[in-house]
Amino acid sequence: MRKFGLPPIVDEKTEILILGTLPSDASLTKRQYYANSGNDFWKLIGASLHENLEGLSYESKIETLKTYRIGLWDAYHNCIRKGSMDENIGEQELNDFTLLRAIAPRLKLICINGKEARTAEDSLHGLGYKTLALLSSSGANRGRQKERLSQWKSSVVVRPKTAPSVTEFLE
Repeated sequence: MRKFGLPPIVDEKTEILILGTLPSDASLTKRQYYANSGNDFWKLIGASLHENLEGLSYESKIETLKTYRIGLWDAYHNCIRKGSMDENIGEQELNDFTLLRAIAPRLKLICINGKEARTAEDSLHGLGYKTLALLSSSGANRGRQKERLSQWKSSVVVRPKTAPSVTEFLE
C-alpha cells in the first residue's frame, strides 16, 4: 500500500530539523508526528530540551519544539510499506528538500532520526545542510537507551529560549 507522509512542521525561525523516515500507521491515522506509543521520540526530545512533554497535547508539544526553533519532517514523501517498519519500505520517493530554503531560511542542522532516513543525506548535503545521524527513537532501540539518550542530549543543540540563534554558533 502506498503511504504518504505529513507536511513539514517548520517556519521562518526553524534552525534544527529532526528528519524521520515516514510516519507510522498510527501517526498517519492521527495526522501527528510520533503518535505511536511505541516510539520514544517525545521522551528523548523532552529530555534533550529539559522539558516534560508527557501528558501535553500534540499541539502543545509542537509549540514547545517551535519555541526551541526545532522542526519535524521526514525523508520520504511517499513509499510502499506494509505496516510501520522501516525495513518494509519500498518504492520510496524523497521529499523535495529545496522547499526548506523558502520556508525555513535559518535552517542549518538536520538531525536524522534512524538509519533509513539517512538515504536523504546526499540530497541534503547537496543543498548545503549539515546533517547529524541520531540513534533511532524507535522502541526497538530501547536496549541502547543509555547511549541513545546521551547522544540525543548532546546532539540536539539546545539553547535557552532567549539565547541567540544557533546560526551564530555553527558558523
